[in-house]
Amino acid sequence: MTRVIGLTGGIGSGKSTVSQCLAELGAVIIDADKVGHEAFNPGTQAWHEVVNTFGRQVIAPGGEIDRKKLGEIVFNNPESLARLNKIMHPRMYEMMGKMIEEYRRQGVDVVVMEAAVLLEANWTPLVDEVWVTVTSEEAVLERLNRQRGLAREQTLSRIRSQLSSDERARHADVVINNDGDLDEMRARVKELWDGLQR
Repeated sequence: MTRVIGLTGGIGSGKSTVSQCLAELGAVIIDADKVGHEAFNPGTQAWHEVVNTFGRQVIAPGGEIDRKKLGEIVFNNPESLARLNKIMHPRMYEMMGKMIEEYRRQGVDVVVMEAAVLLEANWTPLVDEVWVTVTSEEAVLERLNRQRGLAREQTLSRIRSQLSSDERARHADVVINNDGDLDEMRARVKELWDGLQR
């Protein structure tokens, strides 16, 4: 019986670290970001729709979608972002659904679908339970400044554009608080993993 966990959390909340811990423990990871890149491949239906919607300026010299250009168009424009999501989210849902089916066929025990927009994109029907990573705003600001060199204002605008941690936690079966250090989080993930194995 394959168990599918949907793992989500805000920017800098540590979901990739949790995902990595779970992979080390034996879970198979589906990374929604990577699936999104694949959905964009030149010649795919999503590629055509994106180019038709946002114009040829979003095509990079090699023919693929220039994600940086597309990002500049959609991130300051809620309407454009909604149009992009309408193209991408159903495709990604379908692709991830097929991947999960394939892992079920292979008899994989635990599949973790790591997706920042798991809740917003309504992808929860694909998973058996939802795990959410949460971190205090201060910890996120400090972490993203250290890791990505993001200024306070940049990080705050990204945090504000997402669902709040409280809103995410309301939809969660499991909440992983990542305000402590890495060892504490690893111990928590191991404890959850052992619970899955029972």
